[in-house]
Amino acid sequence: MPATATSSRQSSVVALRFGRFAAMGTVAVLILIAGVWASWGTAQYVMLTKGREHGTIEVTRCGADTCTGPYTPVSAGSQARDRMVIEKSVAVRKGQTYSVVVKPGSGEVVRSGPAGVLYSWVPLGGALLLASVVVAGGLGRTRPAWVLAGSGIALVTAVFVTI
Repeated sequence: MPATATSSRQSSVVALRFGRFAAMGTVAVLILIAGVWASWGTAQYVMLTKGREHGTIEVTRCGADTCTGPYTPVSAGSQARDRMVIEKSVAVRKGQTYSVVVKPGSGEVVRSGPAGVLYSWVPLGGALLLASVVVAGGLGRTRPAWVLAGSGIALVTAVFVTI
């Protein structure tokens, strides 16, 4: 085989490896960004609580996707409300009272405290688990994949134990 054919084949193999690395790296990063984006929608209200209304909600009625109940304020400047909405999840049960933060300009509340913070980051935990598969299979990097998977499992387990 001539020298040019061998070097051409080697350069195409290198180009394909680089392309696979770039594509799978981009997919992994996009998965992680999507996890942070999905989590931040709720986490911002729970983590950045300065100036927000704090209180409790006693869940009196639950529908298919949401639960409702009266809101009792705890923070200064917050007003009592007869009906506030909280997302229905495995962590919300009828007859229970939860510490919450009011979403500004809406009739919705989100759980506060350690349980609320951890629960808001569940989408990131799922993204970490999914990205670990891409990193291990697509990039062939098993150690970073185990770190991602371990972080995702730790986060999801912490939520399960806390809630």
